[in-house]
Amino acid sequence: MAAAGVSPSIVEYFGGEDGYRCGYCKNETGNLSHGMWAHSMTVQDYQDLIDRGWRRSGKYVYKPIMNQTCCPQYTIRCQALHFQTSKSHKKVLKKMLKFLSKGDVSKVVNEEEPMDSHIEDVGACDFAYKGESHVSQSELTPLSVDHAERVENEDQDTGEKKEEGTVQKVESDSLQLRADKETPVPGEPSHSAKVVHAPPKPGKGADLSKPPCRKAKDIRKERKLQKLLQNQTCTVEGSQLQAADQVFLLQNSKSKTNQPKSIEDFVFVSLPDDAQHKLEVRVVRSSPPSSQFKATFQESYQVYKRYQMVVHKDPPDKPTINQFTRFLCDSPLEAENAPDGPECGYGSFHQQYWLDGKIIAVGVVDILPYCVSSVYLYYDPDYSFLSLGVYSALREIAFTRQLHEKAPDLCFYYMGFYIHSCPKMRYKGQYRPSDLLCPETYIWMPIEQCLPLLEHSKYCRFNQDGKAVDEGRIKELGRVRVLHKRTVMPYSVYKKRRKGPSDEASVQQYASLVGQTCSERMLLFRS
Repeated sequence: MAAAGVSPSIVEYFGGEDGYRCGYCKNETGNLSHGMWAHSMTVQDYQDLIDRGWRRSGKYVYKPIMNQTCCPQYTIRCQALHFQTSKSHKKVLKKMLKFLSKGDVSKVVNEEEPMDSHIEDVGACDFAYKGESHVSQSELTPLSVDHAERVENEDQDTGEKKEEGTVQKVESDSLQLRADKETPVPGEPSHSAKVVHAPPKPGKGADLSKPPCRKAKDIRKERKLQKLLQNQTCTVEGSQLQAADQVFLLQNSKSKTNQPKSIEDFVFVSLPDDAQHKLEVRVVRSSPPSSQFKATFQESYQVYKRYQMVVHKDPPDKPTINQFTRFLCDSPLEAENAPDGPECGYGSFHQQYWLDGKIIAVGVVDILPYCVSSVYLYYDPDYSFLSLGVYSALREIAFTRQLHEKAPDLCFYYMGFYIHSCPKMRYKGQYRPSDLLCPETYIWMPIEQCLPLLEHSKYCRFNQDGKAVDEGRIKELGRVRVLHKRTVMPYSVYKKRRKGPSDEASVQQYASLVGQTCSERMLLFRS
């Protein structure tokens, strides 16, 4: 069931699509997928769908037909909490620090494969238009359920549409480090913690009731942290604690001496007072659009247009505002906030990279209950020498780790699809440790175990247990929830009411793809 106060997801299933042009092997009709239009969707439903191989492009949600499509696309996730920066990643991070500090970077051709194109979504953009819904909003607003139609636990499923939430107040100023009375300083004991330390007996160790002696090195480190946000800041709308979170991550990034440097050691390092450039990362809600998102819309669109024309060779008339809005701004995800969730809430956001007061890159992301899901990245081609594809991916991993401090369940970074049959798309496997989703049993397998299988066959079942099945598979078709003539009802009731030819095969296919849990929570629109 959707969270309290959140409308249920409403989807319109289109079935197996005709073949489309593949963005990888250029086959004109080889790209095969199932698709549905999401009029609205809860973040929990979308989390469960991407854990079954689905992915969104705007409001269009699609799932490749893995054993038929020309280039199978496997959902990939990085274990952000255990992420280890590779040599090439450190090279990119150091290059950015050098550029910000001294302003000089040799503008050489990037050796690293940029994590920027996400070309699976470029292909998705085309069929998003073909699969768009033409159902009116009035048809999608459920009436209260007729008592006679209630079956089992349908009592609470009124499905009333909630009012759109007010836009969060924008906090665009650089965040200041502060310790509120209610907010424990990272690394120090909370005043609310009911732990009493009895004074030790003479000769039995330190007196825990007194402040510990501090090394000069630690004091210097703390002073350095106070300068943390002078030149590099990360601003999240409506949040005052993000700066403290960054300090906390820095302090805990190296628990042992001589441990390898973490991303935070590179990303949240304080720059010299005479630094040549200032980089600020702002997280703004894109759906529903916040005031800061609206205020920067045109500037952001112009960066997208230049990126598409230079990097993807689009003609000047192709990257339209309409395409930009439908592909990268529109989202079916409902904005949600939870007591144990991130400060900025769940939903769809644009992570804007501001260099010296202008946008140079934008990462489109979804913040979900268990992950940050990367949707797309576009950047100003003039700054391609900074390897912004790789840099933004590393920043998004650091962002995931940052959100985890407030939302303990949120600990993965989803990079979209891994396409082994397309060598250019294998770079996503370099963010370790990573897992690939088994396309048959929907369990996660370490990528190291999957790669040998993919060398032999482009389509693979990763789960080697032959008896294992999809545990979330559809078991009771009658329990699928349907929205028909503005009335919410189980499929078993709708089936009796329906006139004309049976649509059971289509509903069965939909339910098998979304799984039993989502099929009982989401509303499947039937005309």
